[in-house]
Amino acid sequence: MSESVFVNETNPLNEKVIVALDVDSEDQALGLAKKLQASGCWLKVGLELYALSGLKLIDTFKTMGFSIFLDLKLHDIPTTVERTLKVLTASGVDMVNVHCSGGYEMMAKAAEVVHKTGKKIIGVTVLTSMDRADLLDIGVQDATQEQVLRLARLAQKAGLDGVVASPQESALLRQELGRDFLLVTPGIRPAGSEKNDQVRVLTPVEALKAGSSYLVVGRPITKAQDPRQALAGLWV
Repeated sequence: MSESVFVNETNPLNEKVIVALDVDSEDQALGLAKKLQASGCWLKVGLELYALSGLKLIDTFKTMGFSIFLDLKLHDIPTTVERTLKVLTASGVDMVNVHCSGGYEMMAKAAEVVHKTGKKIIGVTVLTSMDRADLLDIGVQDATQEQVLRLARLAQKAGLDGVVASPQESALLRQELGRDFLLVTPGIRPAGSEKNDQVRVLTPVEALKAGSSYLVVGRPITKAQDPRQALAGLWV
């Protein structure tokens, strides 16, 4: 991949970026969306913004031309997750997620519901804010990569389209689970930026080379003085 590919702000690689709108007001979210409109990136609506606005902002973002990842990390009994997803996928979302630790039956029912709508569903493996010590605290004895791979294999078996995992696990997951399984990776930090609460991180270019399908990027873009320029700067 030549260096020249990574310089244009309308670069097709922007379509691999999911900008996390982890903000505390609808106005702030809309302001960021307007600044990023027509750049090619996705938008992620997480718990905080969903608590503020429900599904109404999603339709607005869709009319602006964005693809939407609704990041609610559902984790409940299979029937509750199934019914909830019927509601969520009736909106303009393009991709949703559940926690893999909810188990095979929960994920299989979730995949069935979501795929009927033609949309994508992925599973959260191990949060990128967690490290080996955190896993030990909750009784997981295996190394982080082993736990991520175990949950990802279960997600694939249950029919999910992919998983959320650290970019540091991308190469392993791509090797073990094939080229078509989606790898959505938070913990993306441009060279020289702060890690904040992320532990297992890589730069955007490193993550793509490792096999990531989509890169979730929040503060490096949303806190930038010029978010659009910050998006373009991911590839420099």
